[in-house]
Amino acid sequence: MEEKLLDILERICDDEAVREDLEMDLFEEGLLDSLAIAELIVAVEEEFKVVLSPTEYEKEELSTVHKIEKILKAKGVE
Repeated sequence: MEEKLLDILERICDDEAVREDLEMDLFEEGLLDSLAIAELIVAVEEEFKVVLSPTEYEKEELSTVHKIEKILKAKGVE
């Protein structure tokens, strides 16, 4: 799961930096914004066959790779 998520984030953020620190705040680093988060949600839903409502999560809950992984694990993604 982690590698697929990193591939998605690297494509959306257009930066390999997402792989360097899985605890890096993607918003603070300017790698994600509101448009990119919508794109991320759609890509994650398609890749992992889960539903992530944009209103279900706060920006902070989607700010790092590890936090996104935690959400996916809670949705049953291995």
